[in-house]
Amino acid sequence: MKFLKIHLVFCLSICFIISCKQKTIPKKINYALPYKFNYEIEQQLAKDSMPWRFQIAASEYTLKGNYKDALRMWDSVFPPRELLYSSREIDSVRKIKTKSAREIIISEAKENRIVIINEAHHSSKHRVFTKELLNDLYVNGYRHLGLEALGNGANLDSLLNQRKYPIQNSGYYTKDPQFGNLIREALRIGFHVFAYEDTFSNNGKEREITQAKNVQKVSSQFPKDKILLHCGFDHALEGTHKSWGKAMAARIKEFTFIDPLTINQVVYDEKSYPNFNHPLMKALNVEEPTVLIDENNKPIRYHRGDSWNDIFVIHPNTKFTENKAIWVEKPTKINLSTFKVAYPIMVLAYLKNEDFSNAIPVDISELKDENDTCILNLEKGAYNIVVTNSSESYIFTKTI
Repeated sequence: MKFLKIHLVFCLSICFIISCKQKTIPKKINYALPYKFNYEIEQQLAKDSMPWRFQIAASEYTLKGNYKDALRMWDSVFPPRELLYSSREIDSVRKIKTKSAREIIISEAKENRIVIINEAHHSSKHRVFTKELLNDLYVNGYRHLGLEALGNGANLDSLLNQRKYPIQNSGYYTKDPQFGNLIREALRIGFHVFAYEDTFSNNGKEREITQAKNVQKVSSQFPKDKILLHCGFDHALEGTHKSWGKAMAARIKEFTFIDPLTINQVVYDEKSYPNFNHPLMKALNVEEPTVLIDENNKPIRYHRGDSWNDIFVIHPNTKFTENKAIWVEKPTKINLSTFKVAYPIMVLAYLKNEDFSNAIPVDISELKDENDTCILNLEKGAYNIVVTNSSESYIFTKTI
């Protein structure tokens, strides 16, 4: 009996020790926050007089995972108005056949060697969609991912492919957690990620030519491999560009003699308020990224003057929970009730095996006060969670 009591006490002690080891205890750390709080973005916006100040603010919101305010700010650049189709036009639109954008793109990509897909620089959604294409493209022979957003020349992140994750100095737009996740996933799958941006010209014809020549070098170096390019806005246009003569996509065809598959995600982009969306979006009311197809089951092109894209994607409206864009099936709520820190605070999730002092976080959430809910887009895995108000910072681990 005495042995049983001793054995029971020993077991309970072991259980207590294991429980203590598993308990997450926040640790105070020195941490330099690389993102701006909402009030800092708004203060800077109020001081700026530059005509592109709203674009900058939209990008700053996107970089810190605040897609709701990024959309709002972008709509301040080009104020939308509500447009409606007539009932006859709506009936006509709904008779057009549609298909899953992912299915169509992968099918068309099989017959191509270069795929170019664009983004709006304030849109995390476009980066999430490109990420969702990566695995199927890799299966079909795509081995290289070129990103306009990566720094090049003196700003090149030369260790990116060895490190396997992006850092704060990898680029500017790549600081967006969803852009970071795009890069991270490409490297995990096995893509060679490369920069192709022009390092000399600010914009215009010369920039398009240099970008295309940088892509041509990779194409020539790996003549049997396929290439995916993720670029901004008009660089994916084929044909004649009214300002540049030819955009990068058309220059690539000129230099490589390869006709790229070009995909536009921008033209029917969502607005901050769904009523302001393009009437085509409202008439179709799609539930997944969608492509319009003709009677031959081929994607309908997007045309703008003498330029075009082979495919245009219509995305559904982003789902938000408490103003947080949801990019994963089951977002994670983080309980911060034990933290006694001054608000506002930012909560940043880093993969546990990455350097949280320099890596791009997997997601970010800002809380203005203790009544806000911390929601993070996290897949299964082990994370370092940093909680900071810039003055003081804490870290704890969490496994999903």
